[in-house]
Amino acid sequence: MQGRAAKFVCLVGVALVGMSIFAPPAYSQIQQGETLSGPDSHETGLGPHGHLLGDWGGERSRLLERGVNFDLQYISDSLWNIKSVQKERLASWNRIRGTVDIDFGALVHQQGLYFHATALWQGGGILGNYLGTLTSPSGMSSGNTFRLDSWWMEKRWLNERLTARVGQFAGQDFYGTQHDGASFIFEPMGYALGNLFTNYESYDPPSTPAMEVRLVPINHLYVKSMVEAEDRDPYAHNPTGLVPQFRGVPVSISEIGFTPGKKASSVRAFDNVESRKGYSGLYQFGASYNPGKFTTPTSTTPRSGNYLLYWMASQALWRVDPQSGKGLDATFAYDWSPAAVNRNNRELTAGLRFNEPIPLHIHNTVSLGFVQNNLSSQFLQPGAPSWKAERAVECNVLLDVAPMLLLQPVVQYYANVGGGPQRAVVFGFRTKIEF
Repeated sequence: MQGRAAKFVCLVGVALVGMSIFAPPAYSQIQQGETLSGPDSHETGLGPHGHLLGDWGGERSRLLERGVNFDLQYISDSLWNIKSVQKERLASWNRIRGTVDIDFGALVHQQGLYFHATALWQGGGILGNYLGTLTSPSGMSSGNTFRLDSWWMEKRWLNERLTARVGQFAGQDFYGTQHDGASFIFEPMGYALGNLFTNYESYDPPSTPAMEVRLVPINHLYVKSMVEAEDRDPYAHNPTGLVPQFRGVPVSISEIGFTPGKKASSVRAFDNVESRKGYSGLYQFGASYNPGKFTTPTSTTPRSGNYLLYWMASQALWRVDPQSGKGLDATFAYDWSPAAVNRNNRELTAGLRFNEPIPLHIHNTVSLGFVQNNLSSQFLQPGAPSWKAERAVECNVLLDVAPMLLLQPVVQYYANVGGGPQRAVVFGFRTKIEF
């Protein structure tokens, strides 16, 4: 099976390259757009002075003109549980990520053909595990690793109305992701909905082999679908990320999106300062299905199949100038999966973001987020007290201190930690440096 899957992926890659040779040239050069997810995505355009190591004597700019973009960044979440039943502890999660994006239209005149690859080192303490929260305080923390995260070849046709992608990438980087993710710290709002893993939708960084097709039939509507290899223990099976693993069953994920105020072909998974200008919005409905075997608390016989549905909305509510990004945004998301199979089967998120509220010459935002997790009563042990809905609130301030430095202090409050009666208060900050 692995051999057939590998041959199929190779054939698809060759087909994409072949079709690019015969594709008509685009009328204008289209930028590739953001390829990083969640906290790794770029809030602002870096510009000529946006890197700590500068422009490499002009070499970085010359490479960019040729369609080759290198990015190296360091991100850290330093969080303290200043009030909880657990002893106070500082948990620092650190990540260094290197990325290369190639636009073959600029490099070798193969219009609409792109390549992306990213690798990282990450490690540190996971505060959510220590506190026992369902909502992870950090949208970055997962496994200590040094690995190739994702890579793909991508081909776009018809002015980006049709896109195909093949390689190794994570479903949670593009499905069930928070469009305003860079504006929050805790996971369900800073990256992707926190319970998508119940259906084994792959996540960043242990991505799995995948293929995706995206179609824009009309200006403000897109449909996309991907198939990825299920791997229930990706860190163990592929510790380096260099050897694609075709384990388990194929997991399918689909989404339909409506983009009022903006062409659907220009919308990417995560927004930035430029894309949030004007009264644009993004409304999404998606579903994932895993045909594999799942255990249930009420039967010793595994059940075939599991699925999850999600609804998401992001909308600009008010702008000082209709053409600018200064003003107020709102975001909302809800997902549901069968209570008989999934312990954490419902999650709701909602948030507000104020763009440029502080009269400073630097970019800044103030964001307020809310997350509620519900646990299925079918997973309760006999005689155990009923679970409560865990609720979490976050307020953070994002400060673009310098073109290469971002600082984001945050306060988080958790009620009914892990579905129990405990409470917790977390304080800390995110630091991001572009090299």
